[in-house]
Amino acid sequence: MDEHDWLARRFEGHRTHLRAVAYRMLGSLSEADDAVQESWLRLSRAGGEDVDNLGGWLTTVVGRICLDMLRSRKSRHEDPVGAQLPDPIIGRAGGIDPEHQVLLADSVGLALLVVLDTLDPAERLAFVLHDMFALPFDEIAPIAGRTPGATRQLASRARRRLQGSPTVPDADLNRQWEVVDAFFAAARDGDFDALVSVLDPDVVLRAEGGAVPAGTSRSVRGAAQVAGQALMFRKFGAGGVSRPVLVNGAAGMVVTKDGVPQTLFAFTVVDGKIAEIDILSGPERLATLDFEPLG
Repeated sequence: MDEHDWLARRFEGHRTHLRAVAYRMLGSLSEADDAVQESWLRLSRAGGEDVDNLGGWLTTVVGRICLDMLRSRKSRHEDPVGAQLPDPIIGRAGGIDPEHQVLLADSVGLALLVVLDTLDPAERLAFVLHDMFALPFDEIAPIAGRTPGATRQLASRARRRLQGSPTVPDADLNRQWEVVDAFFAAARDGDFDALVSVLDPDVVLRAEGGAVPAGTSRSVRGAAQVAGQALMFRKFGAGGVSRPVLVNGAAGMVVTKDGVPQTLFAFTVVDGKIAEIDILSGPERLATLDFEPLG
């Protein structure tokens, strides 16, 4: 085995971990893969002979790459109306495969990724690397271009932003399905009161920019307002087949036509009520996601 092959094998042993770091940092599966590939290019140029802790070295490299990507994304001043929700990971209702399980460790639900997207890039870096991957602040500080103390403050600010946000769904998945089934049953029946009864008073509905039913909004807050939107969304899947799926490990629903995913509903159920609904639509958009086989 030559030196390049030896280095490549060592790198492959860390790829899944690096993808998990990049996914939390970027919320995009394709960008996460790009960041991991760039980390390999940097390692192959630098060589790994003098690196004692290759996993730690690669984690900091991926963190730096992701920080640059986030800053570039922010500098483009993308139109929020056309902005995309974070990429969800969709699995069969019966469970998630081992590779996806690594990506979703530490309750990385879609709701958490949405909140992470609101953070400043440096805050997101500090929070993800320290709170999720236990990297010391003195190792994160050079990446962020701050002192360890200032980096600690970045993570603290991020933590405060997350407090009070319904980022972790109820642990009882069966209970989640019961609530989601009740939501769809009420929507199909046009039962406004039943819809309100399964929604948290401060529920948020977000529909990604793109094809949404006429007369609906892309972002709505409040049980009455979301229930009204749900009555209009009930015809969104007309002519399609609805099937339950897991979305980042939580209850969801996908509508397919001729076997092609058309619309994805992701739910965050907290204390037996729906706290967040995220809707992604369009076969082109859903084709970019990391679906498990749905058969």
